[in-house]
Amino acid sequence: MSIPPRNLETTREIASLIARHASRDGFHATPIAGLTLARSSTVTMPMPNVYRPQMCLVAQGQKEVTLGDHVFRYAPGRYGIVTYDLPVTGYVVEATPDKPYLCLFLDFDPIMLGQLALRVPPPPGTPAQPIGKTVSDAGGGLLEASLRLLRLLDDPVALAVLGPLAEQEILYRLLAGPNGARMRHITSSQGRVAQVGRAIAWIGKHFRERFSIDRLAAEVGMSPSGLHEHFRAVTAMTPLQFQKQLRLQDARSLMLIEDIDVATAALRVGYESPSQFSREYRRHFGEPPARDISRLRASPGLAVVS
Repeated sequence: MSIPPRNLETTREIASLIARHASRDGFHATPIAGLTLARSSTVTMPMPNVYRPQMCLVAQGQKEVTLGDHVFRYAPGRYGIVTYDLPVTGYVVEATPDKPYLCLFLDFDPIMLGQLALRVPPPPGTPAQPIGKTVSDAGGGLLEASLRLLRLLDDPVALAVLGPLAEQEILYRLLAGPNGARMRHITSSQGRVAQVGRAIAWIGKHFRERFSIDRLAAEVGMSPSGLHEHFRAVTAMTPLQFQKQLRLQDARSLMLIEDIDVATAALRVGYESPSQFSREYRRHFGEPPARDISRLRASPGLAVVS
C-alpha cells in the first residue's frame, strides 16, 4: 500500500530524528519516560521478547513479529500496539548500513490512558477482536503527533511542559483510531478480557512454578473452559503454551547473561527434565541450547531484539 505524499514526508523526518538520536545499533533510552528508539544496520535472526503494553512505529526498514500463529509485518509508516505483556518473536527483515531499520517504542502510561479514555468517545462500529496485538497503517494525525514528540528531544526546556501533551495526543489518536476499542482493554477492570489480563499477569509472576488450568481459572474467577477460550482469543496461545514461551525466553536470557549451563538454566525456570527442556528449546529456537547461545555470542549483531 502506497503512503500518501504528506505522510511519507513526515515518516522520513521521523526516521531522520531517530537516526540522529540513535547513532549506533541497539536500543536507546531517551529523556522522555517510556520512549525508546531502536536501530539495526543489518537483518537479524528471530529473537523472542516480551512486549509490554506499548506502541511501536517503524520509520525505516521492515520487521516481522510472530504471536502464536499470527504474523505481523511492519513497514515504514506502520505502527503496532500491544495491550498486554505478550511473548512474541521478532526480527528485522529489511535493513542495510546505508538505510538501517529505525523505529520508536512508546510504553503506555496507564494513568494517562485511563483518564483520556473517559473523555474520548469510543470509535463507531463493532468492537475489535480482543487479540492483544495488531499492526496498522498510521494516519497523518498519529505520524505528526509522533514527530512532535521526537522534536522535543532537541528542546529540553520545552520537553518538560510539552512532552506530556505530545504523548497525550498520541494516545488520543490511538483511542480515536481504528484500534480504539482494543486500546480500551488496557483500562478495563471488568469483563472476560480483563480477567484474561489478570491471568496473563499471574502467569508472568508464576511461570517458573507448576500450575494447572483449574488453579489459574480459580485465581481469576473463570471456568477452565472459559479461560482457555478467552485466553487463546487474546494471546493466540493456550495458558500452558504462554508459560512455556516465558520459561524458554527466561532460560535463554539466563544462559546469555549469567553464563550458566543448560541443565542449571532448565532447573531455574521450572523444568524438571533437562532433556525435555532441550527438546522444547530446539523446537522453539531452531537449535539446541548450547549451539544457539554460542551463535548469539559469536554474532551479537544478529540478536538485536526488534
